[in-house]
Amino acid sequence: MEKLDQYRQYIKQILEYYAQFKPSYGDLNMQLIFDEKRDSYQLMTIGWLGYDRYHGSLLHVEIKDGLIWIQHDGTEGGIANELVELGVPKSDIVLAFHAPYKRKFTGFATGLPVT
Repeated sequence: MEKLDQYRQYIKQILEYYAQFKPSYGDLNMQLIFDEKRDSYQLMTIGWLGYDRYHGSLLHVEIKDGLIWIQHDGTEGGIANELVELGVPKSDIVLAFHAPYKRKFTGFATGLPVT
């Protein structure tokens, strides 16, 4: 349980860091969405680009079965690397945006049942 609490803090810390950067174009804002009951954490970009509405996820991370699942990562450096720098083992991080058959080549967890 202590490990999961630490993972939750790391995820929130990283998302809060990125949330402080408002895009320099358009009338866009960053919005954090933390659903701690379901262990789902998102950073959204919401607003207007001229006459166009913009509503998109910059980061989406979940914790499932003791693993950190990165569902979407719109950062340049990749938050998986930031989690590793904080001490999370690669074996506890799933790059869920990769197809399941490709995950075994990433060096991170696959999130697939062991057969």
